[in-house]
Amino acid sequence: MATKQQIRIIAGKWRSRQVRFPEIPGLRPTGDRIRETLFNWLAPRISDARCLDLFSGSGALCFEALSRGAAYCLALEQHPNAIACLTETKSLLNAPELTIAHKDTLQYLQQSPDKPFDIVFVDPPFDLNLINQVCSLLEENSWVANGGVIYCELPVGQKNFAPPANWQVLRNKATSGVNYNLFSRIEPKA
Repeated sequence: MATKQQIRIIAGKWRSRQVRFPEIPGLRPTGDRIRETLFNWLAPRISDARCLDLFSGSGALCFEALSRGAAYCLALEQHPNAIACLTETKSLLNAPELTIAHKDTLQYLQQSPDKPFDIVFVDPPFDLNLINQVCSLLEENSWVANGGVIYCELPVGQKNFAPPANWQVLRNKATSGVNYNLFSRIEPKA
């Protein structure tokens, strides 16, 4: 297995616990400062939320959400080494509220969920340029609850980002070459 790196959970019941992840091309965990800002934005919404982490990678976003009181998180990941690390961390933290699915995100989003999610994390590998396609599928197949929020992370230089028209920007910021945005989904008018 490739060398493992680690990140730290910032706050909540697992505060300061380390999450290990493998060195995989394109895997770039959301940094501490960005994660701290994001979860400050999410603070009024995180308690008992149902979360969906579409490109889980290191698990930084799903473990932080669960640590801060989210009720459930579904983490999608394709890479076997990342799946192994996520599973190991889930066990170490005793996190039964996390479901890890070895799935291709684009294929998985072709269906509709049993129940829409309150918070969705969209942070694909930057070089794959998948964000527009992923956001369209989220909207088309009703993955996000009305009033739910969507977090999108993309490179600052990406100019073609076009979220669905009924997603309203709540917050956005750019730092260290990363543009990060929080949207609220409003039910489209018929």
